[in-house]
Amino acid sequence: MNEKEIEMMVLEKAKSWTKPPFDKETRENANYLIENDKKELIESFYRELEFGTGGLRGIMGVGSNRMNIYTVGMATQGLCNYLIKQFNGIPEIRVAIAYDSRNNSKLFADTVANIFSANNIKVYLFESLRPTPELSFTIRTFKCQCGIVITASHNPKEYNGYKVYWEDGGQIVPPHDKNIIAEVQGIKDISTVKLKGDCNLIQTIGSEMDEIYLNTLATLSLSPEINRKHKNLKLVYTPIHGSGVDLVPRALKKFGFEKIISIPKQNVIDGNFPTVVSPNPEESAALKLALDKASEKDADLIMATDPDADRVGIGVKNDDGKFILLNGNQAASILIYYILRMWKENGKLSGKEFIVKTIVTTDLLADIANKFGVEHYEVLTGFKYIAEKIKSLEGEKTFIAGGEESYGYLVGDSIRDKDAVISCAMFAEITAWAKENGKSLYQLLLEIYSEFGLYKEHLVSLTLKGKEGVEEIKAMMVKYRTNPPKTIDGSPVQLYHDYLKQETINLQSGAKTKLNLPKSDVVQFISADGTKVSVRPSGTEPKIKFYFGVKGAMKSTKDYANAVKELDDKITRIIKELNIG
Repeated sequence: MNEKEIEMMVLEKAKSWTKPPFDKETRENANYLIENDKKELIESFYRELEFGTGGLRGIMGVGSNRMNIYTVGMATQGLCNYLIKQFNGIPEIRVAIAYDSRNNSKLFADTVANIFSANNIKVYLFESLRPTPELSFTIRTFKCQCGIVITASHNPKEYNGYKVYWEDGGQIVPPHDKNIIAEVQGIKDISTVKLKGDCNLIQTIGSEMDEIYLNTLATLSLSPEINRKHKNLKLVYTPIHGSGVDLVPRALKKFGFEKIISIPKQNVIDGNFPTVVSPNPEESAALKLALDKASEKDADLIMATDPDADRVGIGVKNDDGKFILLNGNQAASILIYYILRMWKENGKLSGKEFIVKTIVTTDLLADIANKFGVEHYEVLTGFKYIAEKIKSLEGEKTFIAGGEESYGYLVGDSIRDKDAVISCAMFAEITAWAKENGKSLYQLLLEIYSEFGLYKEHLVSLTLKGKEGVEEIKAMMVKYRTNPPKTIDGSPVQLYHDYLKQETINLQSGAKTKLNLPKSDVVQFISADGTKVSVRPSGTEPKIKFYFGVKGAMKSTKDYANAVKELDDKITRIIKELNIG
């Protein structure tokens, strides 16, 4: 389709949005774009907002390629159709719905609840915003067949999203993801959506579920006596205007901590996220107020969660008394090390336990698991695959913990998604345990590096927006598949993993082996010196991501600064060599 044909198709589609059954505001906004903003008109209507393998995510606004009550409604009707086919033999199909602080989140949640109930499906709808992990917990508690959380996680304020969960409490995975997509694609017209809800099938839930959830998390504490001894640890916490505002402080108190220092400006629930450019705890700018507060109060720990409280950023004080932010790999390493050590010291390891990490998460987690004799599994990027692995081993082995480099962690198997609420409580506990043993969280990290070697990871994300950006990202992936690098920083590339083709090629021998993981648009290069470079398009944002992992020797904590500089220089050379950025 050439540019002129695209414009004609867009105009015809947009005109249909200027008439009933679309509401007055939607009709006016569509008219405005037709008459005043050709570029935005094309972006809003040139395609249908894609219902991907996890659900919907996009910029809010009028149009078929935007998040609004109509695109959300059509997706929900398709999901209803699938649920009815899949569970036609049970007396009652149940779903749970939660939402976060984003603009229109409550509107979308109410819309979804009405459509489910109009399809004779029982709905448990949270009375107000709640963390995403509590939605996962609720699905399992009420034995629901499905769950929805309205959130765009850590995306900028213009976005919202719609994540779909299955009866195990994890996000949808094959074959349900593809089957749901097919049903959603079959909904071609808003007139086929059942919009008139049945209030008798919608049950509001709230504080009673909070208490069950928090009590369950409290059972995961491994050092309760130490927590009580260090109850006055100074813990700075910010929800960044999101759904962790109530539950995280309550979880910390359940673990025994009493001195929780808040940032009042960021406790305000506001989908415009007025104190940050982006509510992403992976970005240091989002934690500026927390860093300032920690310095002012001489705090022991900084914690910041994203709007739906499934990711957490951690800040610690270094040996110079300056607060620094840990990356997701560092935080995950501390978490896994502490939990496995405590399980061993408490005599809880039987040889049937395991942890899970993703393919782009630090290999240090595997080394730590090996030390404690705990099995580890590697899965595709996305916490839904960690949940899938937990489900597949249920009844055979015990899941202890898991993590991914993008600031998501899970402890225990009562929840089946990353959980910043339990993560905050555990990081506070680890800080207390470290203090009891005469060290800081920062010093604990350096001791881990001294024992296992210094692992250094780095992420480069290129944002390429719009239709042109989608095409550019596709072209870059084709380039890496057809012309993979032969060397990385002078070290020959030995293994080339193509997760889309599900094969590994040994570039030295030419031998090919099968990758036993689902198909995914990821390529990975591993050189002779252990350097790992992974490339993947984001599944939720208009980005292509490059993950770098390198390793160096570190005999003692005193070597840390020099060892880090050597690895940073190595990563800089690799980025330049691959012409990224």
